Amino acid sequence: MRIYLTGFMTSGKSTVGPIVANVLGWNFYDLDKIISEELNKSIVEIFNEYGESEFRKLENYYLQKLSKDDNVVISLGGGTIVNDENVLFMKKLGKIIYLRAAPEIIYKRIKHKIDRPLFRDLVLAGNSQKEIIDRIHKLLTEREKYYYQADLIIDSDERPIGHTVDKIANEIRKILHEKNRSSFKK
Repeated sequence: MRIYLTGFMTSGKSTVGPIVANVLGWNFYDLDKIISEELNKSIVEIFNEYGESEFRKLENYYLQKLSKDDNVVISLGGGTIVNDENVLFMKKLGKIIYLRAAPEIIYKRIKHKIDRPLFRDLVLAGNSQKEIIDRIHKLLTEREKYYYQADLIIDSDERPIGHTVDKIANEIRKILHEKNRSSFKK
C-alpha cells in the first residue's frame, strides 16, 4: 500500500505526510526533497538550470523509484499529478489523497516564500495580493481535473494539523481493513 499526498504548494503535504507515516508506522518520502538532495540543488536551481519539463521528468523517475517500497507515504510536488501517466501509475499502486486549500489560504502561506519556482518572480517583484491570488487561482483551475481524481479529498485550509492527520490515518486504516477483509474472503 502506498499513499500519495497531492495538492497545491503549501497545502500541507510535507508537514502532514511525515506525521501520518509516523502514526501508521510507515516510511515517508518528500518527492521534492529527494530530488533536491539527489541533484544537490534547490528546486529553484533545478527549474532554472533544466527547465520545468526536465524537472517533471525527474519527478516521474523518482516517483516510480520511491513507489517500489510498500507501506509508504509519498508527498508529491504540487505539479506531479498533472500528468495522466503519473495518475494512472499512482492509482494502480496505491491511493491518492488531495489536500485542498483555498487560494486565499495558499496566498497567506506563500506570500513571503521565494523557494517556489512558479511564484518566486511574483513574490520578488512585489506583486499585489490580488495578482498572486489570481495566479494561484489560475494554476489551481488548470490542475483541478487532476487533483479531483484523488481517492480522497481533505480540506487543509485552517484546520489543526492533528485533525488532518487523524482524518487521513483513519481513512487509510479503513482502506487497509477492507483490503484485508476482501483478501481473507478469498
